[in-house]
Amino acid sequence: MKTYTASHLSEGNKLFACKITIDDKGVTLKVPGFLSGKESTVLYNHISAVDIESPMIGYSTIYIETTGDGKITAHGFTKAEVTEMKEMILSRM
Repeated sequence: MKTYTASHLSEGNKLFACKITIDDKGVTLKVPGFLSGKESTVLYNHISAVDIESPMIGYSTIYIETTGDGKITAHGFTKAEVTEMKEMILSRM
């Protein structure tokens, strides 16, 4: 199990940074909030594609497309982190 935490300096993560956890069952995105939070888990067999966006300057974004459940988008990670996440997810699909 590996957990990645977005930078507090990135857009949308000032107070509460999102976290992505990759374990044996699937991928979990947790976005904490002041009074409530949001948590989404996608099993590997429901993931259809994983894309990353890595600008030369700034933080990277990972997009996890699912079959029927929409898309998980998380911003605020380093290029190395999103590349590692993509490789881990694709190796378990």
